[in-house]
Amino acid sequence: MSDWFFKSWKKYYNTTYRVLAFIFAIALVTYLLPKTAKFKYEYSKGLPWPHKTLIAPFDFPVYKSQAELNREKDSLLNSFRPYFVLDTSIETKQIAKFTSFFDNTIANLETKYPELFKHKKNKKVKRFYYQEIKDDIIYSLKQVYFKGVIELPDEYLNKPPTFELNLIKGNIVEPSGLSEFLTLKSAYQQIKINTLNGLGNMSEKMFREAQAFLSDLQLNRFILPNINFDKNRTEIEKENLLKNISLTSGKVLKGQRIIDTGEIVDGKTEKILDSLKKEYEARLGTTTGMYIILLAQTLMVTLFFIIIYLFLFYFRKDVYHNILSVVFILIMVVFMISTVAGIYSLGKIPLFIIPFAILPIVVRIFFDSRLAFFLYIITIIISAFFAGNSFLFVLLQIPAGIVAIFSLFIMVRRSQLVRAALFIFITYSLFYTVIALWQEGDIRKIDPRYFGMFAINSALILLAYPLIDIFERTFRFLSDVTLMELSDTNHPLLRMLAEKAPGTFQHSIQVANLAQEVAYKINANPMLVRAGAMYHDIGKTVSPIFFTENQAAGFNPHTELDFEESARIIISHVEDGVKLARKENLPEQIIDFIRTHHGTTKTKFFFNSYMNENPDAKPEKGMFSYPGPTPFTKETAILMMADSIEAASKSMKHYTDDEIDKLVEGIITSQLKENQFINAPITFKEITQAKEILKQKLKNIYHARIQYPKLKKKKKNKEEKNNNQ
Repeated sequence: MSDWFFKSWKKYYNTTYRVLAFIFAIALVTYLLPKTAKFKYEYSKGLPWPHKTLIAPFDFPVYKSQAELNREKDSLLNSFRPYFVLDTSIETKQIAKFTSFFDNTIANLETKYPELFKHKKNKKVKRFYYQEIKDDIIYSLKQVYFKGVIELPDEYLNKPPTFELNLIKGNIVEPSGLSEFLTLKSAYQQIKINTLNGLGNMSEKMFREAQAFLSDLQLNRFILPNINFDKNRTEIEKENLLKNISLTSGKVLKGQRIIDTGEIVDGKTEKILDSLKKEYEARLGTTTGMYIILLAQTLMVTLFFIIIYLFLFYFRKDVYHNILSVVFILIMVVFMISTVAGIYSLGKIPLFIIPFAILPIVVRIFFDSRLAFFLYIITIIISAFFAGNSFLFVLLQIPAGIVAIFSLFIMVRRSQLVRAALFIFITYSLFYTVIALWQEGDIRKIDPRYFGMFAINSALILLAYPLIDIFERTFRFLSDVTLMELSDTNHPLLRMLAEKAPGTFQHSIQVANLAQEVAYKINANPMLVRAGAMYHDIGKTVSPIFFTENQAAGFNPHTELDFEESARIIISHVEDGVKLARKENLPEQIIDFIRTHHGTTKTKFFFNSYMNENPDAKPEKGMFSYPGPTPFTKETAILMMADSIEAASKSMKHYTDDEIDKLVEGIITSQLKENQFINAPITFKEITQAKEILKQKLKNIYHARIQYPKLKKKKKNKEEKNNNQ
């Protein structure tokens, strides 16, 4: 029983994991959707009402638009008086502090300011000038604190002198103008001026000493604001004021006509429709209807994910059979919807700042444009349930996604992502401007805030670059950027190939060029096939001398070996290449090219030679055959064709068009007969196209060149000889 269970599990575990992944994604997306009913009518301002005549099904209030509420809010806040509190203890503390400082410091200043230490004339009681200064400063401090020294918070710094505030004095609140109070700077200046004026007529020398004396006292240390901002009281009063704003501006009665079929939805009608929508969704969102709404949402999300499942099953079987690829696709869809749900829950942040184009960009880089666009459309449709205006949301997002895919058809440089972000911003802006003009009919009513949202959205597109690297490492994908890096001949493995097996290195470059051209023709991945071609013969670096392209003229080590041993050495370069690639951590997709480039074909030279010498022998299976597997992708099939044809072309005696045609036809026909492409998703039409490209490229490489005539030397006649002599 247990053996049967484990065998069944082994057989169906991929399907089980795939189904569980889809179920988990469905559950998560359903959980994230807003648990409210969906208004059954779609409409847009400036367009005709496409539905039947709408009659109010119940009484409902007409809610003010957000713009109206903002205007009322701004109007109230502009007339709102913030609260400040008078601190009477500041005056007493600061005057006491000044008196103590003055008395302790004055003895040290007698020699520095001799004029101020003289007695005042015409006085019955002898007093020094500095004593008069002290009294004047204390009196000025009392005056300043009586008038009030205020410190404004940042939000009120630019208010005019006529700005009014509420001053709290004990239990009394008095409205006051900002001009009634002093700032720290004006208070200091007033104290200084009052003190100097109080000294009366004095000599210029004494006036200068008095000014310097006041500077040494650093009077600004004794000036603190005694009127301070009461933030808590201000916020409480502000909230109470805003609570009194009415959210409605009228009422629609049951049975009242709202709009007729074909009637243009103007601003007033849109507000009524928005109010009906809000009230309708609120009424159905009660406990009674919640279970039905949840069931409907679950079914809807399930249907969308079934569509994704079927799309993968019928059109992208390679992705369907790869569990990691399926998980990645579901993560991308769920991640974007989770982001929408998170922004939606915050309430104040618009959905248009979310960089939805990241999804098609990332999916396109790892898979193809068709899958990227399909997943993007599904994600946008589900996300539209979070949007206030689903029609506008979808209408703006779809063109942006298409432009994202077009602008990053092949990504090999970071600058391309910046360019794509710019194109996406332009697309959003153009489509929004057109829609706004269509709906409003007035360019002045275009909301500039949307362009700011589009700019943030486009800037966040640049996050795709680090995400690509993370997904590439996590799911073992290959991006075009990585393929470009792998194809660079300065890569350590390719440098080693060029050093140890220069002939094989040149062969790999030629194969890469041929294979890449075929890939372009039959819509395969040219970057992938080029990278695979560069590494397909890396195993020949183990014993390079045993391969014809690396042998010196007149020397062939196979002459000293029997055919079986020679075949074993030649075949071993596949296994050696795989080991070397794994040691150097090459991606598995590149290793596939090494494993499959000979498929299960035979080493025909040694096999035929062996059979000619031993006509009755029956060689063991695998003695002269490569271990395989056969190519299982379009790219690996292209490499097998290009590799065999390029190698065989080196042994041709005559490079005529007919000979090249026969060579290409013969090799590919042989590979077809040996079922080398039976597991590869390549059609006969594509194979025919590949043949034509390979023929044309070989003819271009080996075309006959014109032999340049030699320059004949001119014969000098006798007369010229005599003249020269």
